This record gives sequence, structure tokens and C-alpha cells, in this order.
Amino acid sequence: MTDLEKQLDFIYEIDKLKYIERMTCLFNSTRNENDAEHSWHLCMMALVLHGQSNEKIDLLKVLKMLLIHDIVEIDAGDTFLFDTKKNHDNTEEELKAAKRIFGMLPEEQGVELIKVWQEFEAAETAEAKFAKAIDRLAPMMQNATNNGGTWAQHNVSYETVIEKKKRIKDGSESLWNYAKGLADNYYKKA
Repeated sequence: MTDLEKQLDFIYEIDKLKYIERMTCLFNSTRNENDAEHSWHLCMMALVLHGQSNEKIDLLKVLKMLLIHDIVEIDAGDTFLFDTKKNHDNTEEELKAAKRIFGMLPEEQGVELIKVWQEFEAAETAEAKFAKAIDRLAPMMQNATNNGGTWAQHNVSYETVIEKKKRIKDGSESLWNYAKGLADNYYKKA
């Protein structure tokens, strides 16, 4: 198989991301977002908000992370952050998915994307911390426009929201302050 054929097969495969439904709904909507919409929106958020990062970052690397971070959900499925039965860090299952899906690409490309995905998952570099911050902020914004959204639907406590979302601060203090304000405002009214 040629490199081009491998790349095209990969492109066909990742179209499945459009069918992975997330728990959160679009802003001011009752329609659930899909993973492809989520990834696109996060990239736009990073493009606009990258100046809010706590540290200097390589924006292109952040965009790569945000574009590929959920591709593993084609195989592993989407795990709700506030799920009390399944650990959100199902990295073994996701790593298997990453190896299969990114392994469809020519070796050099596949290895690069697995490394970028693993960097995002580890959340140790400035880029990964900022990408994680954006990934955690978006659903908070969605919930804020939907009368609590998944927080209300699943009776998620304020303390749990803060505990699960506080890593936003690792990537951006200013975005954390905004996010915490969203939760504060919702739970004061609830």
C-alpha cells in the first residue's frame, strides 16, 4: 500500500468522529455535540485564546493536539467526565485505539501523532496544559448556556465540577477564573 493510500484510508476512518455523540449540547441548544464539532470548536478557541496561556506555547502543536485528542474515541467511545462508574482516564483502551487508528498512516506520521496524543494525555508540557484547559473549558461554557446542561441532568455537585475542572488553571489562570465564575453563577442560581 502506498503512503497516499494509507493517508486516504486514515482520512476515511476519522470521518467516524462525526458520529461520536458527546454528552454536552451545543450552546443554547438541546442537540448534542459530536466529537468532530467539539474538536473544531476547541481549535478555534485555541486560535483566539492562545494569548491567555500561562506560558509561551507552540500554537501549531496545541492545534494538532486538539484536532487529534478524541480520535481514539472512534474505538474507545466517549467517557463522560463526571461518570461515577467509569474512570475518565481509560488510557489503556485509548492507547490501543491510538495505535490502531494512527497506525493506519505511514509509519513516520503515525508515530508522530501517537506522540502528540500521548503528550496531550500526560498534560505535562505548556502546550498540553493549555490544550487540556481549552478542552475542559468548552463544556463548561456549553453547560452555562443550557441551564446547567450535564451538571443539572446528572446532579453533579459544585464541588465535583470544581475538582474535575481545576486543571484549567494549569494551562491558563485567566481561563480558570472565567470557568470558575461560570460554575459559581450557575450553582448560586440552582
